[in-house]
Amino acid sequence: MNIRLYDTATREVRDFAPLEEGKAGVYVCGLTVQSEPHVGHVRSAVNFDVLRRWLTHRGLEVSFIRNVTDIDDKILTKAAAQGRPWYNLAYDMKRELDAAYAALNVLPPTYEPAATGHVPEMLELIEHLIAKGHAYAAEDGSGDVYFDVRSWPSYGELTHQRIDDMEAAEDADPRGKRDPRDFALWKGWKKATEPETAAWPSPWGPGRPGWHIECSAMAGKYLGQAFDIHGGGVDLRFPHHENELAQSRAAGHGFASYWMHNAWITTAGEKMSKSLGNSLLIPSVLERFRGIELRYYMVAAHYRSTVEFSFDALGEAAVAFGRIEAFIQRAADELGELPEPGIACADFVEAMDEDLGTPAAVAALHEVVREGNKLVGTGDRTALRGTVASVRAMLGVLGLDPADPAWGPTGGGDDRMSAVVDALVSGLLEQRATARAEKDFATSDAIRDRLKEAGVEITDTPDGQKWSLA
Repeated sequence: MNIRLYDTATREVRDFAPLEEGKAGVYVCGLTVQSEPHVGHVRSAVNFDVLRRWLTHRGLEVSFIRNVTDIDDKILTKAAAQGRPWYNLAYDMKRELDAAYAALNVLPPTYEPAATGHVPEMLELIEHLIAKGHAYAAEDGSGDVYFDVRSWPSYGELTHQRIDDMEAAEDADPRGKRDPRDFALWKGWKKATEPETAAWPSPWGPGRPGWHIECSAMAGKYLGQAFDIHGGGVDLRFPHHENELAQSRAAGHGFASYWMHNAWITTAGEKMSKSLGNSLLIPSVLERFRGIELRYYMVAAHYRSTVEFSFDALGEAAVAFGRIEAFIQRAADELGELPEPGIACADFVEAMDEDLGTPAAVAALHEVVREGNKLVGTGDRTALRGTVASVRAMLGVLGLDPADPAWGPTGGGDDRMSAVVDALVSGLLEQRATARAEKDFATSDAIRDRLKEAGVEITDTPDGQKWSLA
């Protein structure tokens, strides 16, 4: 196994050496469930799903943890504005997120811990940091607890920053801090503005956890004090991941050996986000394109490259993926069955081993499809079978196999619509067959041309007429 991954901490592509032979522990920061997920949100899940699938394909037993932040300032603010309990908002948005993941065939994690379910572990970690002299309770009576960044000389090592060059942390009232850059581990309950349900008992009074302590506690619980890979969006490098690393190492934990970050999806050059008002919600996009096409669009770009979203580009991706589907369908029709996944081609493996090089991997996939198309109709069933099996293996790694039951019979589309289209096309083909039998070739050609204009390709075979999307 020669997997190499870009490590944000060292700023280089390094050989991947798991802490435990044959296994890999991966922790990915999930979303704060404050609102409906958009395309930018889901990219991270898709990218790290590909990482997980590739590690598994290369023979590793992967423990994959992706958390959910279900208590947060933004959740409280938005719930109050909507006049409903914060936990109701978080639960509804979590269901929306699950639906979006399912629509793009993102595998469920090994476990998906929620912040509100792990307050005891967070309190234990905070008390440990206080005992080691790396955290302190605010003296202003607020009930806040902060991490003392100057107590940890390595603070800034992930993003290569000096403390004096950093901006002040804005996650709590600065009056209780020894240094403006100290960040909150625990937030005292603000009785006048926050619901009582958003507070848990602690040695410092009722309150709730700060954002950063959540992931350190949950990663440690499910992957141990040291694990292989920590991932998330590039926007999480600072302050979130920098703070996670500092508090975990200060507590004496080895924490992550590798740090991986996916780049943004932008619109008009800006990060896609709710605050910019340029978000594209997943259900809206899926009204125009299938989930499998949206996933292909995301996977075809390297995870560390910024993607400028447009429906034109998504449309081009859908056409490209359609060529792969068309080959699989033609080959399956000729073989009379769909071969099981086989062995990925060497170029694909080489590309994926080099920091998940999906652009080159997708190019290798298309090259195999081109060669496979040359085999259709030649009678070389053995070669055709092997080619389809290889294509399916590569698609499976990318989460794009149309035969995966997760996609359903229409690749993430509407099953009822597929049935309707199939019935209409079959009816026209029956009319064409009748016209050909009666030697009415003008009518036969007119039906063929009509279907072609609609994007349906007809192939006449010894077993009858076959159709596929052009």
